[in-house]
Amino acid sequence: LDLSQLSKNDILYIGFNQDQSCFAVGCRTGFRVYNCSPFKETFSRELEGGGIRHVEMLFRCNIFALVGAANNGRFPPNKVIIWDDQRRKDIGELSFRHEVKSVRLRRDKVVVVIEYKVLVYKFSDLVCTHEIDTVSNLKGLCALSPSSHQTVLACPGSHKGHVRVELFEARRTNKIEAHASHLSCLALNLDGSRLVTASEKGTILRVFDTHSGKPLQEVRRGAQAAQISSLSFNPTSTLLSCSSIRGTVHIFSISEDDAVRQTPDGGPPESAPKGGEEGPSSHTSNSRSSLAVLGGMVHYFSSQWSFAKFRVPETDALTVSCFSGEANQVMVLTSTGHIHTCSFDPDGAPGQDARATNTVSFLEQDKGQAGATDTAAAVEDDD
Repeated sequence: LDLSQLSKNDILYIGFNQDQSCFAVGCRTGFRVYNCSPFKETFSRELEGGGIRHVEMLFRCNIFALVGAANNGRFPPNKVIIWDDQRRKDIGELSFRHEVKSVRLRRDKVVVVIEYKVLVYKFSDLVCTHEIDTVSNLKGLCALSPSSHQTVLACPGSHKGHVRVELFEARRTNKIEAHASHLSCLALNLDGSRLVTASEKGTILRVFDTHSGKPLQEVRRGAQAAQISSLSFNPTSTLLSCSSIRGTVHIFSISEDDAVRQTPDGGPPESAPKGGEEGPSSHTSNSRSSLAVLGGMVHYFSSQWSFAKFRVPETDALTVSCFSGEANQVMVLTSTGHIHTCSFDPDGAPGQDARATNTVSFLEQDKGQAGATDTAAAVEDDD
C-alpha cells in the first residue's frame, strides 16, 4: 500500500511478502522488515538519497525491489532498484520515462507497473519479455502468482472494469469483464487459480476462475461505497479478507463450487450461488439477510455478506490485511504503524465481530517502546 501521498508519519509504504510470513515498511530514511509470528523486527536499513515508497520482497530472501520517492535522490520514482541486502548494494536497475506505480516479484520474473503499461522482465538478465497495455492504472494494480508450478499475472485490461489474466505456461490470455466501473483492487491466490476483484465503489467483490474466466462467487462488503485497500486469500483459498479505507476488515467464506451471474456493481445479485449458504465447511458461512426469502425487488438482501468483521481502533488509518499462519486469525497493518492480530470463530454466528487479541506499534518498537495490548472493536453494520 503506497502511502507516500497520504503519510502523516515516517511510513511511505506497508506490504506483506508472498507467503505473508513477514512484511516490509518503506520509510523516509530507508526500509524495515518485520517477522509476523512471532512479531519482531528482522532488520532496518538506512539509505541515503530519499525515502522508499515501494518495497517488494521475494519471500524471505535477501533480494528486494525498491522504488524511491525523491526525484533527485539515489532512488528516484521512475526507477526500480534490485537490492541485494546481503551485499548491501544494488545489483540491477530498470529505468523508465514515467513514474513506477508498483512492482511484483517472483523467482523468475520482475513485473513493473507504470500508468498505462505492465512490463514483464526475466529476473536473470532483466530482459523485457512482455509488454501489456492497460487503462490508466494510477494505483499500480497488478497481481502475480508466486507458485513455482504455474505463472499467472492479473492486471487491468484495456477497458474500465476489465481484467486481463496472463497464463504464461498455457500461453493464453483471458479477458474478464469484472465490473462496470473502474477497478479498485485485485488479488490472486497462491497458485493463481482464483482471482478476486473490487471496483471503485467497493460494495461488491467477485471471485473468478483464472483458467476459464468463469465467475465463481459474488459477496457484498457493505451498502455504502468505500475504497478497497487490500484483498487476500488464505492459503487454501477458502477464506477471503478485504480491507477498506474506512478502517474495516471483512472476512468471507469462499466456496469452491459457487457460480453466479454477474450483476451491476452495487445492484442485487440475479441468482443465489449454487453453493447455497455453505462455505468451505458446514461451520463457516457468510451472513445473509432474513429478508432474502422475499425475493423479487429485494434480491439485494440475498447477498452474501461477511461472516466476520473488524474495525481498527486507530482514527483515519488505512489498512492492509492477510491471514496469519495461525488458524482463524487475520493480521492487519495500519498506516499509523500498528499491527493487529484478530481472531474469529469459524463455528460462530455469521456476522460476528472479530476481536484483536494482540496489537503492537512497530513505530514505537523502533524507539524501544514496543507495547502489546488486548483490544476489542465494534463494526458499523453497513460497512
